[in-house]
Amino acid sequence: MTKKRILFVDDEPNILDGLRRMLRRLKTGLDMAFVEGGRQALEAMAEDPYDVVITDMRMPGMDGIELLEAIRDRYPETIRIILTGQADKNMVLRAVNVAHQLLDKPCEAARLKLTLYRACKLHEILTSKQLKRLVTKIDKLPSLPSIYIEVQRLLADPESSVEDMANCIARDISMSAKILQLVNSAFFGLHQHITSPVQAVHILGLDTIKSLVLSVQIFSQYEKDAIDILSLDDLWQHSFATGASAQKIAESETENQSMIDEAFLGGLLHDVGKLILAENITEEYREVKELSNRKGISLGEAEYTILGASHAEVGAYLLGLWGFSCTVMEAVIYHHQPEICPLKNFCPVTAVHAANALEQGESSFLNLTYLADLGYEENAVSRWRECCVFE
Repeated sequence: MTKKRILFVDDEPNILDGLRRMLRRLKTGLDMAFVEGGRQALEAMAEDPYDVVITDMRMPGMDGIELLEAIRDRYPETIRIILTGQADKNMVLRAVNVAHQLLDKPCEAARLKLTLYRACKLHEILTSKQLKRLVTKIDKLPSLPSIYIEVQRLLADPESSVEDMANCIARDISMSAKILQLVNSAFFGLHQHITSPVQAVHILGLDTIKSLVLSVQIFSQYEKDAIDILSLDDLWQHSFATGASAQKIAESETENQSMIDEAFLGGLLHDVGKLILAENITEEYREVKELSNRKGISLGEAEYTILGASHAEVGAYLLGLWGFSCTVMEAVIYHHQPEICPLKNFCPVTAVHAANALEQGESSFLNLTYLADLGYEENAVSRWRECCVFE
C-alpha cells in the first residue's frame, strides 16, 4: 500500500523541528515533509500533491487560510487542517469554510497522531477519485428552504433568543452537522465532545451564530430542481425519526451515555450522503434512482453500479473530514451492512441499522443473521419496535 503523504507548513523552523521529533516514530508508515511557508508548500504540492496538509494559521506573506484556499482550488482531494494558537475570532471565522478541521497550537502529540491516523484511514473509505474531489470541496450542506428562511428571520428579530435559534437549527440535519463540526473544533477548547445540536448552539451563542451565518455564510438554501429524485421533507423526517429511534434502542440496551448520544447522531446523519449526491451530481443521481426503480434493486446497489460508491460511504467521508467521531462515522457507513463492522457487540451501528429499517416499516431490511450473531433473537426486534414511536 502506498504511504500517505503529509505536508506540514509553518514559518518557524523550531516548530517544524518539534513536529519532526514528535512524529519520528510514524516515519515508517507515513511520507512526511516539512516546509517553511505557503509559497514553499505550493511548490511542494506542484511537484507531487500531498494527501493531507497541516498548516499554521498565522504566517507572513501567505497565511494558512490563503494557502488552504489555493490547495482547495488546485488539489481538491487533499485534506486541509489548520493549527492555530491564536484565539482570533475573525481569523477563525475566515478558516471555517476552507479548513476541514481546526487544531490547537501547540497540539498534544496524542491528538495530532490520532488526527493523522484518521485522515489517512479516510482515504480508504472512498476509493472514487471523482467523489473524493466532490466531497473534499464541500464546505456546507444545503438546508430546507423553510428552515433557512426561519433562521434569517430570527437573526433579523432583536427579540429572538438563543433558545429560538437552537430549536430552529436543530430541526435541520445540514445545519446541525455544520454547527457540530464547528463547536467541536479546537477553537472552542471544550473538554467534551458535543453531540447535541441544541447544546452546540447554546455554546456558540447568538452573536457567533450571527457572524457565522451573515458573514461567513455557513448555511445555504437548497435551490436545485432535484425534488423529483429526492424529497427533502421525507429525508428530513426519516433522518430525525431514525435518530430518535436509534437513541431509544440504545437506551434500552446500555447505560453508556456516550454510546446513546452517538447512536442518535449516527441516526440523524445516516443519509447525509444522499443529500450530497443529489445536490452536487444531480443528473448522475437521477440515473441511480431510475436504475433502482427499473431493475427493482436497492438504492445502494444502484449507487455502486453507477457511482462506484454508496451514499453511506460518501456521508461517512464528509463527517470524517469534519472531525466527527469514528463511532458516528461507523454508524453511517455500516447502517446498511452492519455485518462488516469490525465491532462484534451492540454499538451505535446496531441501533442505527435497526432504527433505519424499523422506521421505514421494512423488517426485511434487518440483517437478522447479524443480530443473531450478537445474541439478539426476534423478540429483541419486537422490543425495540415497541420502545420507538413510529407514525
